Amino acid sequence: MFIKPEIIESLLNQKAPLRQEIEEIINKSLNLERLSTKDVATLLRVTRASDIARIWEAAGQVKELIYGKRVVIFAPLYISNLCKNNCAYCAFRTDNRGVTRKALTQDEIAAETLALLKTGQKRILLVSGEAYPQDGLDYVLDAIKTIYSMSDRNNHIRRINVNIAPLEQKDFKRLLGADIGTYQLFQETYHPETYTKLHTKGPKSDYLYRLTCMDRAFRAGFQDIGIGVLFGLYDYRFEVLALMQHIEHLEATYGLGPHTLSVPRLEPADGSSIAEKPPFPIDDTMFKTIIAILRLAVPYTGIILSTRETAAMRQDALNLGVSQISAGSKTSPGGYSDPSATEQFSLGDTRTLDDVIADIGEKGHIPSFCTGCYRLGRTGIDFMDQAKPGDIKAKCLPNALFTFEEYLQDYASPATKAMGRVLIDRSMSDIPSANKDKTQKALSKIRDGKRDIYV
Repeated sequence: MFIKPEIIESLLNQKAPLRQEIEEIINKSLNLERLSTKDVATLLRVTRASDIARIWEAAGQVKELIYGKRVVIFAPLYISNLCKNNCAYCAFRTDNRGVTRKALTQDEIAAETLALLKTGQKRILLVSGEAYPQDGLDYVLDAIKTIYSMSDRNNHIRRINVNIAPLEQKDFKRLLGADIGTYQLFQETYHPETYTKLHTKGPKSDYLYRLTCMDRAFRAGFQDIGIGVLFGLYDYRFEVLALMQHIEHLEATYGLGPHTLSVPRLEPADGSSIAEKPPFPIDDTMFKTIIAILRLAVPYTGIILSTRETAAMRQDALNLGVSQISAGSKTSPGGYSDPSATEQFSLGDTRTLDDVIADIGEKGHIPSFCTGCYRLGRTGIDFMDQAKPGDIKAKCLPNALFTFEEYLQDYASPATKAMGRVLIDRSMSDIPSANKDKTQKALSKIRDGKRDIYV
């Protein structure tokens, strides 16, 4: 097994680092190098407030070096809460008799997609519990087709990422053929004993099968995968180092690490005492430090933060390295058309998409619905070849402005539209002079009715 708990414990039991050691590690990250597990362990042993502040500052610098000020926006679409597993922290667990079980029909999936389109969403994360109606994976594949088939007057979903149960290699090949973007799956906790304690029933109780899921995905031909930890189930320091061991395994074996990391924090869930009182609670300062260390650890990898967190935390996190956020989210099947449906967990940010865009835009971040990299083949190693030296920013900024302008034209409230005009004009100064005229012409075409321009 590539997760080595004994090595992790040894690294964590060493003394607190000196400022010089911290600066040497930070400088590696500022040079856009991935940190080693040992480097990350050193940062996790930092205790002085001034050193933590330095880590936060450096994380913001690294995020800007790679991605600039753009923030990718998406929404989850839950198609089913049927589940065979009994995860102690989840409202959808099989022993929770209080939840109304539902797998959306294709017509209902179409209706949910249309509801999202009418708000301006263009990127979806398809999510399902670990059980399906009788037709199994075909149900998911049909859902993907349905989502892609929908449009409103101005809009259609341009890319679907998928978070579903682990698959066999042959089924990953079928999923890959459905034209999805990133396949996403979280280990939840990498600590074997804790994992066994919290997952008592169903396929998810098999720690190793879940842990090796991304190996099967890579062998099936996937290039973009997303991994993560549910913080609060075990010691965050162990989880971060195990996450690093996972990344190092994938890079050593397949030449490619994760496209994204997700950092959900345990939130209350219907009928779960563990979710109400996390075994290893993560306060806000600690959580911000986790995000910052992960940004320094893997400078070129996207970091995702969901609407589990409050608006204030999400805004802070954007300055610490988060590069993707969900917005206007519902975490129940049919939730966009039925507000009474049981959520998988409590949401900390219940604002509308327009409210989120207005907030992050007013603070200088550029909302982006871009899917250009997926559709131009800048995925996997090709994406990393441009992301690792910081070159991808030259693509991110124009594409962010194009999709933001579309949103302003088609869906924004008057106040958001006014804010967006100022932000786009100001952001043009960051476009290299060689591309400025081309970018301005594309924006003019969008204002004249052209859609889906990307570079």
